[in-house]
Amino acid sequence: MADIVARYLNAIASHDWDVVDDCIADDIVRVGPYGDRYAGRDEYLAFIADLMPRLNGYLMKLERVTYASDALAYAELSETVEVDGKPMVTPEVLVFAIAADGRIERVDVYIQTQAG
Repeated sequence: MADIVARYLNAIASHDWDVVDDCIADDIVRVGPYGDRYAGRDEYLAFIADLMPRLNGYLMKLERVTYASDALAYAELSETVEVDGKPMVTPEVLVFAIAADGRIERVDVYIQTQAG
């Protein structure tokens, strides 16, 4: 099985929207950590292509991808962005539903909050 999840995440981090487009299903649904929801290829690509270039100091560190089955995968990663000139690291887990054709049809994002 091709590692569609790592390919997708690397494309997100490098702003390679053509590869992101290749990795996702037409009816993709992305649900963010605050309940934000984007549905359909066009809406999701518009959102992600607008957001990512605006994140100052962005860095993604992919720890591991675990495939529970051909239809379900988990990615453990951290994302870093600059906030007030300082790096803020957010540990996350993303849950991926993978369609029968091997493309990503759903992404659910869960973040680990840090004790203040």
